[in-house]
Amino acid sequence: MTSNVQMMISFTELGLDDEDLQTEVQNLLPQLRDVDGVEDADLVAVENAPKNTKALGGFLLGLLNLEINAASIKTLFSFLGDRLGNKPIKMVLKAPDGRELNLEANSREEFEFACQKAQDFLNNTSNS
Repeated sequence: MTSNVQMMISFTELGLDDEDLQTEVQNLLPQLRDVDGVEDADLVAVENAPKNTKALGGFLLGLLNLEINAASIKTLFSFLGDRLGNKPIKMVLKAPDGRELNLEANSREEFEFACQKAQDFLNNTSNS
């Protein structure tokens, strides 16, 4: 059985003003929820704020939290590459054992490379 992993995606490098950034994130949210393997996708609430982040309406600007089935990570990265392949995106993948992997991508090729790194990272955690 494959376990779910947590992923935080940051869109803060898009160069948009606060409201446009949040609109972009909110428009992407229902699409992410429809990606196969995504169990949950939501805005990041202020109480979960990493350092140096800004908030709007009780949520952090430009951040999304996802819970995804580890077996579907390639599907998610394919979607992100198709939808955001030319935009700078930062991602933090959290394995079930608590280890974290920081990834960045701003082209389709970088999304493919990040996907491979994420798969390798997850394969090294799930040896059960």
